[in-house]
Amino acid sequence: MISIRFIGTAADMENEMSDTATAIDLTPIDHEAPPHVPRDRIVDLRAANGLVTNDLADPYLPAARLLEDGVPRVLFYPHGFFGREGGAWAVTHYEDIRFVYESPELFSTQGAAQFQALVGETWPSLPLGVDPPDHARYRRFLNPHFTPATLTRMEPAIRQIVVDMIEAVREKGEVDISYDFGRVYPVRIFLDLMGYPLEMFEQFLAWEYTILHSQDAEQMRGALTEVLAWLRGFIAEVRANPRPGALASDIANGTIAGEPLSDDERIGIIFFLWLGGLDTVASTIGQMFRRLGTDLALQRRLRAEPDLVNSAVEEFLRTQPLVNSRRTLTRDFEWHGVRMKKGDKVMCLNSAGNFDPRQFGDPRNFDPARPANRHFTFTGGVHICLGAHLARRELRVLLEEWFARIPEFRVKPGSDTSVNPGLLSIRNLPLVWNAAG
Repeated sequence: MISIRFIGTAADMENEMSDTATAIDLTPIDHEAPPHVPRDRIVDLRAANGLVTNDLADPYLPAARLLEDGVPRVLFYPHGFFGREGGAWAVTHYEDIRFVYESPELFSTQGAAQFQALVGETWPSLPLGVDPPDHARYRRFLNPHFTPATLTRMEPAIRQIVVDMIEAVREKGEVDISYDFGRVYPVRIFLDLMGYPLEMFEQFLAWEYTILHSQDAEQMRGALTEVLAWLRGFIAEVRANPRPGALASDIANGTIAGEPLSDDERIGIIFFLWLGGLDTVASTIGQMFRRLGTDLALQRRLRAEPDLVNSAVEEFLRTQPLVNSRRTLTRDFEWHGVRMKKGDKVMCLNSAGNFDPRQFGDPRNFDPARPANRHFTFTGGVHICLGAHLARRELRVLLEEWFARIPEFRVKPGSDTSVNPGLLSIRNLPLVWNAAG
């Protein structure tokens, strides 16, 4: 584990950069890999994949080494993923990542997020797990539920949820922003959107945590078996008694080109939305408030210039890339001096690409007014995140209402500010403020 002093402001970043203890070690490691992988490309990239805890002001700083001159643009990540053996080629530069995302004919998403395979299910997670042109059918079916216009109609309900939650803690002068707020707020919105019962809240989070974070295949299989049984039961319930306006019901009773969805299509869509709707915004909130609670100058600027909230949200997203997406090669391919084989996995290290100086000026500086902020936190190409507009709306509303109701705050002295720079992020982060202020 990287255990580095915590540096509180962006002004200290230059000193951090000179501390070699923060950088990924690119010394080749002795690890099993396919025979066509050059041994000098096999390196330990777990710190860039969100699996190594650190206490840096910029938790993604260790990946900066990958963008240095002379470092190969394609490396090999030899470790397994989510209880499965195997590795992946790792691409690190913005232009290369964009090429992967925008070339679905070469880099396929078939099998992506297919955790259900651990329990013998063969249907894909939809729409991510299928390639064009099939992908477009499912995307067109779901898009109307996630347009900016639809979210504008949802915004009063979103705002009421966040106002109620803030008012419940405002006079206490303290909250665990990660566990008691960030973990709860987006999930409440998701439950409302899908039409799931609120009493499933804790059980959903327990299942999701086991599937995404336990790294234990047996525990993952148990959680998958239980959640899929519950979701199938819910689908049967809303098929028998439709609830118009509840997204899960609309999916279960939906049609594409006039034909009802099949059982596999229903569970493929609903499971994928369930998996993606519980974790990402919560982790973003934890890291966002960690930065605000330790960089009071940034906090004061956003309070003084509320028109910056939208662009600040985009900068929080750029500097907090939670997921490094993977694709599968559809044919043999030679790229940046390595020969890849059909079926090889390719991982886009958004944790590096979002800081590529060829795309972003002064990339390690948090600029709440940064223009043209075309990051890959929501991936890119045809598979760009379906819930991206919803996530942005949730974060914007949260910041607006928080700044309107909570005075200047900071991380509670003595708190552990360590981060896993990925989906796990920060489990607990107490914030404090003067409740009388």
